[in-house]
Order: sequence, then C-alpha cells, then structure tokens
Amino acid sequence: MNTRTFRRGAVAVAAFSASAIVLAGCAGGAGETPTTDSDEPVTLTVATFNDFGYTDELLQEYMDEHPNVTVEHTRAAESGDARANYFAKLGKGGLADIEGVEIDWFAEAMQYSDLLAEAPDSVKGRWLDWKEAAATDADGRLVGFGTDIGPQGICYRADLFEAAGLASDPEGVAELFNGDWEHFLDVADEYKAASGKPMIDSANSVLQGIVNQIEFTYTEPDGAVIATENPEISDAYNLVAERAVPNSAYAGQWSDDWFASMANGEFAAMLCPGWMLGIIEGNAPDTTDWNIADVFPNGGGNWGGSYLTVPADGENVEAALQLADWLTAPEQQMKAFANAGTFPSQVDALESQELADATNEYFQDAPVGQILTTRAEAVTVAPYKDANYFKYHDALQNAVTRVFDGVEDQETSWNTWVAEVEAF
Repeated sequence: MNTRTFRRGAVAVAAFSASAIVLAGCAGGAGETPTTDSDEPVTLTVATFNDFGYTDELLQEYMDEHPNVTVEHTRAAESGDARANYFAKLGKGGLADIEGVEIDWFAEAMQYSDLLAEAPDSVKGRWLDWKEAAATDADGRLVGFGTDIGPQGICYRADLFEAAGLASDPEGVAELFNGDWEHFLDVADEYKAASGKPMIDSANSVLQGIVNQIEFTYTEPDGAVIATENPEISDAYNLVAERAVPNSAYAGQWSDDWFASMANGEFAAMLCPGWMLGIIEGNAPDTTDWNIADVFPNGGGNWGGSYLTVPADGENVEAALQLADWLTAPEQQMKAFANAGTFPSQVDALESQELADATNEYFQDAPVGQILTTRAEAVTVAPYKDANYFKYHDALQNAVTRVFDGVEDQETSWNTWVAEVEAF
C-alpha cells in the first residue's frame, strides 16, 4: 500500500489541559486580522455539527472584542444532517454566514469552490500542509479554514474492563490492544465471553477505523471506480460483518440510545479521535471511569477533522471571514481543544509546550496531548477522497447496518451495495 505521510507527523504535537490555555506568540490571532471600519451592528450565524468546541464562553470572547458583532451558533446532531442542509442551499441562499464541513464530504464541497469566499492571504501557512492543500482549489484559492484533525486512541471504561478480568490501567490496555484488527476483535471476544455484553460501541466505527487506513478506497485519482473490486474494501466489510457486528452494541453512532450508553455501560470501549473526548464527557458527565489508552489497531488512523467555509452569497462575507480567521487561529484552536478535545491542525499550536503539557481531568488526568501527539505521529495514510467518497462510504455503512439489523445476510447485503455502486 502506498502511503501519504502527515507533515511533521502532526509534528511535535502534544495535548490539552481542561483549564484555559492561551498560546503566547502564536501567529494569526485576532489582533492581526483586519477589522471592519464600520460600527454598524452585525449578526453572524455559525452552523456546525457534533462538537467543534465553540462554547458560548468562547464566542462571547469574540463579541467582547467586537462590540458591534453578535454571534449565533447552531449545531446539527451529526455530520450527515449538516451535509444535507449544506448542499440543499449552497449557492441558493439560506446557509449560515459560516458553515462547518466534515472531511468525508469536503471534497464534494470543493466542486463548488467558486461559491465559497476566499480566505485572506494572511492565514495561509497556518495549517499542516495536507490540511491546507485540501482546501485550496485548482485556481489557488483557499476556501476552507481548517479546524481539527482526528488522530485516534482507544477510550474505555476501566471499571468494566476490570470486571471482565482485562487490564484496566492505560499502559496495560495499550499492551492489551497492541496488534492488528483481528487482535482487537479477539479482545472483544474475550470481553463478551466474560461480561455477556458487547465491548465495542458500534460496528460502523470499526469499519471507519479500517477504511481510514486504506489509501485508495472507492475511487482513484484518475477517476476509476474501484469500490466493488478493491480487495481491501471487501476484506474490511467481511471482517466487520463477521466479527465486529457480534461484538458491537449498535450498528452506528449518533442515536439517542448510543449517546445514553456512554453512561449506562452498554459497551466498554470505542475508537477515540480527540473530538470524541468531549462527546463522551458531555453525555456521561457523572461517569468516573472513562480513560484513554495510547494505542490503535494496526498502527494509527485519522478519523475526521473539519473546515469552516464562508458562502460567497452570504450577507456578511467580510465579517464572517474575520470570525472564521479568529476561530481557527492557534489560540482559539487550543481553547476548542480544551473544551471538546478537537485536536489542532495549526502548526503553531502543534508545536506549543502548552499542548505538550495538556491533560484531561475527566479522563483520569490522562496526558491527552502526549497521547494524541503519538497517535498523530503513527498515522501514515490519508485516504484519497473525491467528490463521490461520501456516497460510496455511506452506502457501505448501510450494508453493515443491514447485517447488524438482520435485514440481509452478509453476502446479500454486499451484493446490494454492489448494485448501488453500479447505479451511482
């Protein structure tokens, strides 16, 4: 398999502390951003999904610095909802002044880069090379402000692991899971045999983890569709259908029951990019046994990471560009990391001592900066994603869901997916 290395491995990235973190001397702060001369009041709308770490307190900081600006933030429950709204309205009016776009459908958005406002030259060079390159169109226009990247460890319930007779300290869990995906599922078998419950939160999260380690998944750069003929994809599907489905509490994530299960112990472990830390804490605030281990099946993997875009037909494009600049400056990205675990993609933040020293109180004071830095350095593959990636991948996830729900058997569901791909 060919690989694409992450510049600086995501560098000397380290971590976060739940206390407020301010980066001294980082480039690209609000002070370097041109401000609107007018004092005329302006309301800026920001639309994101999941949890970007944009708390009311963070947005209030911007409003305090810009008294004429009011920021209104709406948040979709998950990325798919945001995608549907985005493409229904892009170029037609009705979108927020700033719209979040998830990496799995960002290439789709880049087809319409002419409908997005260009970022100012002053922000160029702020991000890891690959992060910025993905948001630069064929005309050299940077149309996306990178937010986070998603290096992954494994989050787990130490109390449930201990009750099942498994290692429960972070070092022991890292040793327990060290190996490939087959080994990860061997441990899941052990957990289920001991506890009578599934270890993994969702089967499709395992599919996501495996697919994110494949460079060419459904298409190749020359436009060739390889989805149904790709042995790496068929192997991934078969492994998930045969072994992850029986060991998972849910087919997929983001349901109300899935959120509730973070507190009620229906599952004991999940693949954990940095942004998942805030989701776990937010949905299980009184659960005291969540922890994170510095390990990931088959090496490393990046899951997620998003961008902020400014629709060019918005009513407040200049002011929106200024706010997007501020939100993605290293200082604010460190604050978002502290709020939600969204791991920064900005070089200055990744090289900071503040990140290296950061910990997370909820996760047993885990050195999440060091852990996620190591996990970022373990990532060697950035899957190629063209404008059709989302629909192929979403359809494959649906195939896993049909197996999980017993609607179709493994072979039939694969064949259904093949027919869907041919129809695409």
